[in-house]
Amino acid sequence: MLGETTVRRGLELRVDWRASVSLVGTVIKYLSGAMALPLLVAAIYGEGLVTFGASIIVTAIVGLGLERLDEDPDLGAREAFLMVGLTWLAVAIMGSIPYLVAGAGTESTLAHPANALFESMSGFTTTGATVMGSIGFERHSHALMFWRQLSQWLGGMGIVVLAVAILPELSVGGAQLMDAEAPGPGIEKLTPRIAETARVLWLAYLGFTVLEFLLLYGLHLAGMAPNMTLYNAITHPLTTMPTGGFSPEARSVEAFAPIVQWVFIPFMVAAGTNFALFWKALNGDPRAIVRDSEFRFYAGVLGALTAITTGLLFSGAGMAAVAEAVGPLVGEGEAALRHAAFQTVSIVTTTGYASMDFNTWSAQSQFVLLFAMFIGGSAGSTGGSIKIVRTMVILKSIRRELFTTVHPEAVRPVRLGGHALDERAIRGIYAFTLLYVLIFFVATALLLVEVARAGGSFSAFEVMSAVAATLGNVGPGFGAVGPMNSYLGFSGPAKLFMVFLMWIGRLEILPVFVLLTRSYWKT
Repeated sequence: MLGETTVRRGLELRVDWRASVSLVGTVIKYLSGAMALPLLVAAIYGEGLVTFGASIIVTAIVGLGLERLDEDPDLGAREAFLMVGLTWLAVAIMGSIPYLVAGAGTESTLAHPANALFESMSGFTTTGATVMGSIGFERHSHALMFWRQLSQWLGGMGIVVLAVAILPELSVGGAQLMDAEAPGPGIEKLTPRIAETARVLWLAYLGFTVLEFLLLYGLHLAGMAPNMTLYNAITHPLTTMPTGGFSPEARSVEAFAPIVQWVFIPFMVAAGTNFALFWKALNGDPRAIVRDSEFRFYAGVLGALTAITTGLLFSGAGMAAVAEAVGPLVGEGEAALRHAAFQTVSIVTTTGYASMDFNTWSAQSQFVLLFAMFIGGSAGSTGGSIKIVRTMVILKSIRRELFTTVHPEAVRPVRLGGHALDERAIRGIYAFTLLYVLIFFVATALLLVEVARAGGSFSAFEVMSAVAATLGNVGPGFGAVGPMNSYLGFSGPAKLFMVFLMWIGRLEILPVFVLLTRSYWKT
């Protein structure tokens, strides 16, 4: 129980690990219930029934077994860190079971455990990187592809936040869980009860998902998007709102008409926005969004990068093959603006969809997208990477340092949204950003060593983009890991290393790294 000391092999532990693991079991138990949805899809299409029937049984047994470790789990801050970290590992492992079962006895790339775990972790962490080639998209059942999409939707707002929203036993200690798990430096408490706050966030998330489905399928019914079938109209919103980017189409969103690509853009922007702002707007404060300094900065960054990329594309870099035949100027201009806006928003928000193969773009355009990989969405959004708010605080603190250098007697706090930030919070933002960049460079070096050991043919730029894409939960990189390619060519150890990067990137590094410190476990 909380506060008690557990003795193991002469060490005094301050963490009630049984309570944490028991609650992980509870989440896994309910994950088996989520598998009933792809089972329904399997029944409709008459394929994959055995895959999901077996997966549900195995997942439920594991969940119930772990849940029995502690009949009355109690969470403190330490237990919350452990529970969150283990939950994301556990759901990725259990989520790989359908891939393994479906691939058993076949030549599917997902039959290999490392590949199945990579695909599952990429799904739940909403990374969107894949080991499936174009053949894999055609080979697998509608049910398995639906599970691939659904895993991102569950992971988008967070498995743990979902659990806090629906499971009463997690409401106690829920604040610690949401602090440890929710994307961004922190999440605003919208209602007096933390479980109610979690439900509010999920209702907003669900609302946008349904609205996007209605618009996409409406285009199909109107004859404007022939291949946006009911299946596609259901599955794509499941990966837009979590900024996931998985698509059942091998060519991603390039497979759809330009008007469909335009529809995706505002939903990706919304997914990268602090969901608390939407709640305020719906509760009598519609100007809350435009008043928010983080949102204005976020919109400014998207606008600036879109303008730069549009200019680069309109100058002729990679656009000749995609310009629509509306007229030389209007066609190329619309195509340049659409692809620039789509890819900028997709990469900044870490969604990872592709409206075309940006490997065909110029080096300058690709550099803009590489830079965008490190920006991320807003705090309290489903986006990954460093996050807009941290960039804002760093820039504001730099400006303060320049001012106080000239006026050393001045006292000038860093303000965000009209509120002065605590100096400890500013130091924490600097520490996280420095750690993120340091991990990026170290991980790139390690992956380069593994590529050389395995005899791979990846360039340094491709490896660098793969690390940026997995650590930032972006998905596609450049070259061999570009939007129309896959990560299949990496060795097994390299894929497992990137599974680790996706895991720590989704939890923003510190909740995982704190588990590796002696002070966390000891008195």
